[in-house]
Amino acid sequence: MTFHAATATPPPATPLSDLLPPLATLLAAAVGVLLLCALGYTAACAASPFARCRRCEGVGKTIKPNGRVKRWCRHCKGTGLRLRTGRRAYNYLRRLRRQGTRPTRVRTTPPRPFGK
Repeated sequence: MTFHAATATPPPATPLSDLLPPLATLLAAAVGVLLLCALGYTAACAASPFARCRRCEGVGKTIKPNGRVKRWCRHCKGTGLRLRTGRRAYNYLRRLRRQGTRPTRVRTTPPRPFGK
């Protein structure tokens, strides 16, 4: 079996500079999609801060297999609702900022006129 020189040599490797533009485009598209998802979740948390409880599926109580109520759900305290994770983070950051800023000074007496 004879090998020809054209078949024995491997194909030339693609330089790294040829791969960077498609990778940059792909990375930019992925960041854009993640940003769009984050903005959508933020809008959902602002519009509807509560979601159904995962444990009781929004019913508010634990049900026995025969259909009778076993007890009220401990996780949502019987409301069937839970605070969304994004809204919980927003409330924490808002509370942290409020505690970190100095309160505005309230004047008890009216200001004196200038020059007197």
